[in-house]
Amino acid sequence: MNKIALIIQREYLTRVKKTSFILMTLFGPILMAALMLVPIWLGLKDKDIQIIEVIDETGQFINQFENSLTLQFDYEFKPIEEAKAAFYKEKYTSILHISNLGKQTTAQLYYKKQPGMSTISNIESTIEKGIRNIELKDKFNITKAQLDEIQPDVKVNPIALSETGGEESKNVGVSTVLGFAGAIMIYFFIFMYGIQIMRGVIEEKTSRIVEIIISSVKPFQLMMGKIIGIALVGLTQFSLWIILSMGIYTIAMAAVSSDSVANMVNTEQMMQGEQMNEMTKAASSTDLEAQISSMLQQIPIAKLLISFLFYFLGGYLLYGAFLAAIGSAVDNEADSQQFMMPVTIPLIFSFVVAGTVMDNPDGALAFWLSIIPITSPVIMMVRIPFGVETWELLLSMALLVLGFLGATWMAAKIYRTGILMYGKKITYKELWKWLSYKG
Repeated sequence: MNKIALIIQREYLTRVKKTSFILMTLFGPILMAALMLVPIWLGLKDKDIQIIEVIDETGQFINQFENSLTLQFDYEFKPIEEAKAAFYKEKYTSILHISNLGKQTTAQLYYKKQPGMSTISNIESTIEKGIRNIELKDKFNITKAQLDEIQPDVKVNPIALSETGGEESKNVGVSTVLGFAGAIMIYFFIFMYGIQIMRGVIEEKTSRIVEIIISSVKPFQLMMGKIIGIALVGLTQFSLWIILSMGIYTIAMAAVSSDSVANMVNTEQMMQGEQMNEMTKAASSTDLEAQISSMLQQIPIAKLLISFLFYFLGGYLLYGAFLAAIGSAVDNEADSQQFMMPVTIPLIFSFVVAGTVMDNPDGALAFWLSIIPITSPVIMMVRIPFGVETWELLLSMALLVLGFLGATWMAAKIYRTGILMYGKKITYKELWKWLSYKG
């Protein structure tokens, strides 16, 4: 055991002292935070603010268009040619000309500032609603105000009802995001650091340093020390990424929020006072905090974090054993491709079917894939936010531990023979012989 601890220490310290590790640890969070913040910042800096002059020859769309932070509609009663002639002398960025009314209504939008797709969609939607309101009034004598009064606002609140009568609310949207985020992190962690194990074994094998190492330790001890040591390196880097990313994101979001408030103040003059008050009420911070608190209460946070850590490490250790065996069987990374496919297919498959599992988290497919060790690290993380029976979770964890021990035993038999094999193209038949060796 002391020898395994020494190997773990060697693998850990050797990698965390590398310049590449330090640079990736520092710049990784900056990159991740940038991927989240840059689109938000660009969106705030490059708002499509349109002041649109409405020339409605039908007279049916007066005051039908709703102003927003980025859209203001002003209604003018003059010929379109006159409006076009004075266009570049006015404050307007676009002219909306509605000349006819019917099923195939076509409105002209003349612009000097290119409107975005959302602006055009907003205008089209408003005209369509206006035409429907006109037809309802003409054919059924129903006004827009009457229609708004009977407009339903339906929300479905999923509640799990147990046999004992207990009730538990579920937020499907949040569960889906959390489950998929956990699955993605485990998926990339296994690939990123599992490949490092394989490359490390190949490097030591080709440099012949392994011949010196195994004169003092058993091949199994060497393999276990390498797998656990690199796992700790990955866990250290991942933890630092999370802490630094959250810090950078929090600071940057505070700055972006201040910028956003400034933009809102600048565009407030474009809005009517009543509409601004309604929008402020609708987006009150108290309501937002209450919604977030309610969503968090519906998520088993402690269970989710503990399970994530377990499957995070368990999945890595399982696939790390497989990849260590592959690294010991080949002389270079190019030769490893033929053996990589059977190992990576289950992991890729579990990620591909994650969407299907989220649609039916209690189905037979979801159950069996979350129990089988080679797919459970990804699939179980997808299922947990939706609610999983305790016995299913414990069974899955137990089988993953047994799967890791079995994979380690098989990998050790391949590792013991393959680590000293040089210059020979290994086949699946040859691997089977190594697994069959006794002793």
